Amino acid sequence: MSTDGIDGKVVAITGASSGIGESIAILLASKGAKVVLGARREEKLDDLEGRIRDAGGDAASIVTDVRRRTDVQALVDLAQERFGRLDVLVSNAGIGPISPLDALAVDEWEDMVDINVKGLLWGISAALPVFRAQKAGHFVNILSTAGIKIVPTMAVYAATKNAGRTITEGLRQESGADLRVTGISPGMIDTGFTDTISNPETRAALADQMAMAIPPEAIARAALYAIEQPANVDVGDIVIRSTAQG
Repeated sequence: MSTDGIDGKVVAITGASSGIGESIAILLASKGAKVVLGARREEKLDDLEGRIRDAGGDAASIVTDVRRRTDVQALVDLAQERFGRLDVLVSNAGIGPISPLDALAVDEWEDMVDINVKGLLWGISAALPVFRAQKAGHFVNILSTAGIKIVPTMAVYAATKNAGRTITEGLRQESGADLRVTGISPGMIDTGFTDTISNPETRAALADQMAMAIPPEAIARAALYAIEQPANVDVGDIVIRSTAQG
């Protein structure tokens, strides 16, 4: 098949059951992509797969916890088993239970490292051999503007996203002429981000700023733009945020 455009491409997405991942899945499926959905919440995955199919799209899903390397491998394997190949891996799964360092939320720090950094690496370890064998493939990694402008309470979250940024750039430089690598850095997005924050002061302070958040569909359109480019065009970095965000 052609590696240009969207129609017929097989796209696996982590963190697909809500927010940015859900929006990417719905948009790409509406353009003819075959989407392979991975997330931890089985009921939401089943619901999304059903909605995509009801709309005439093609989808498969599997429960995926990116903290487990075997789960991410199973997502990539499902794409190949169901559709015969994998064209794009969207590594979107991420968490951001931000808090001041003085709060010593060490368990949450560990979760952010496991999901935001290790989960990204497990995606690379699963998909890279497939892409090399096909001599074609595209990594789309969802990062964050939190790593561009460092602010209080976001030190660990920003560090994990900047680790992802470094990995993404290193992967791009090593990818060669056959593969593509895109990093997308969303700003404040209306995805229920504050729901994961256990620190009450931080949650209250951030909630006041969420009025400027833009919808996750904005990030989906960015992913669509990067993926639909001709095979020899690599869109490296996209930053998307509200016009009101400083």
